[in-house]
Amino acid sequence: MLAGISLYTKAQGVILDADTVIVESPDSTVQAILQSADSASQVKVKAVDMKPFKPNPTKAVIFSAILPGLGQIYNRAYWKLPIVYGGFMGCIYAITWNNKNYKDYSTAYFDLMYDVKNNPDNPDKWSNSWQDIAKKNGYEPEKFITDTRWQDNIKRRKDYFRRYRDLSIIITAGVYAICMIDAYVDAQLFDFDISPDLSMRLEPMVMPKTSFSERIYGLNCSIKF
Repeated sequence: MLAGISLYTKAQGVILDADTVIVESPDSTVQAILQSADSASQVKVKAVDMKPFKPNPTKAVIFSAILPGLGQIYNRAYWKLPIVYGGFMGCIYAITWNNKNYKDYSTAYFDLMYDVKNNPDNPDKWSNSWQDIAKKNGYEPEKFITDTRWQDNIKRRKDYFRRYRDLSIIITAGVYAICMIDAYVDAQLFDFDISPDLSMRLEPMVMPKTSFSERIYGLNCSIKF
């Protein structure tokens, strides 16, 4: 309505101007909402710990000792896992393969030596272990039983696979130790600064002439870290 026009309320008998604004007190529902909002604003919010992650070197070594690769997971160096498990899989395969061949040639050698001593003229009692190796290499079993060169050859093959089986076990132990050392060092140097600001600068240097020394020309090396 336009300003200046008067309104008359029959219930109260009060004349109000159009410019007059009456603010009514809020009801109980509105008061409850306001009180809950006020109490919520006074609730203390628990501070969130924003401390950066820093691995414990001792824990990293223990985890890596329990299971290779677990220390790298603890250090969050996930990209190293294919290297760790690939190395162990290769070592296990080498151990298994060399051990299998060692057992085959070892059995064949001892069976051959037994047949040479006890059954040289009785082919029916010859062991299949060394006969299979002879046939696989294209030789007749009769040559193996009579020629010491083929007997020595089987012995050398036996020793060869045993040596590389033992070497594979040693390498596996070395890989295990390297995983533990890597986990420890990685945890120690986790927050080491490797930013691009690390630099070494070489620049010419001139020291002015003084009453005690002549002018000196040289090279200044400065390392920024």
